[in-house]
Amino acid sequence: MMKTIFTFPGQGTQHAGMLQSIPHREAIFTEVRAVLGDETDQLDSPDALRHTRAVQLCLLIAGVAWARELIEHEVKPDILSGLSIGAYPAAVIAGALDFRDSLRLVALRGDLMEQAYPHGYGLTAIVGLRLNQVEKLIAGSNTYIANLNAETQIVIAGRDEDMAAVAQKALETGASKATRLAVSVPSHCTLLDEPAAKLAEAFKYVTLSRPQRAYLSGSTGRVLWDPLKIADDLAFNMARTVQWQDTIVSANQRDARLAIEMPPGSVLTGLTHLAGWQGEAICRERSNIGMARHLLKHLTC
Repeated sequence: MMKTIFTFPGQGTQHAGMLQSIPHREAIFTEVRAVLGDETDQLDSPDALRHTRAVQLCLLIAGVAWARELIEHEVKPDILSGLSIGAYPAAVIAGALDFRDSLRLVALRGDLMEQAYPHGYGLTAIVGLRLNQVEKLIAGSNTYIANLNAETQIVIAGRDEDMAAVAQKALETGASKATRLAVSVPSHCTLLDEPAAKLAEAFKYVTLSRPQRAYLSGSTGRVLWDPLKIADDLAFNMARTVQWQDTIVSANQRDARLAIEMPPGSVLTGLTHLAGWQGEAICRERSNIGMARHLLKHLTC
């Protein structure tokens, strides 16, 4: 039977004002204020979005809001998956993690990451080279493989000047692009082992449930049903390499034929096509509910 997957983007897709047009904004904000208080109204301001905490909270809130709206209109996911912070709204919509708990955990996650690396670090995407080529370039550079987004789209993590040196070498080697991403921490590598361990401690005080829909890990490309394994996946994904290409291949193998990316952006939709997707892939930001329903009906006929 044909399945639908909702995907949720990671950092780098955020923009000022991104929460102003979310569905049922006042109802969602009431839930958020109960946890975050007055901070809620400034989360998507340009000043707030300079901080990892606000960026991650905005992506969580937006993902949950847009996914709930689709479900309300009978476009229901069978599989949920998110890249990095996107795993949190995925876990909420899957039914594994309570939304209010997710707000507390994501606020802490952002704080821990930013406190560990307040400035001078981040991520750089290299397009046009394969993994073995990038591995040779980063040898001895103090940078790390962070994301395997597609066969020839690989993200590295590290200090700004070290990444810039690798980026220059990548372009000289034949990369089509080497772009510093709008991420201010060196995610998805061993540099974040310590903050991840601290976040894992906080998960001990939160009860997760067996999900009602399949939770597909963006770190392993595997579906997880055990609440303890989902908690481990969420806590440590900041320090684990993103295996996004494997994740999409896994969804394909599970008969997912409609992929809908939650706002903001369309990055994951592009990556879905690059992974040899055998169905339809759209982003909610550019496609209305009518389009989603039409594709769902067409694919199930």
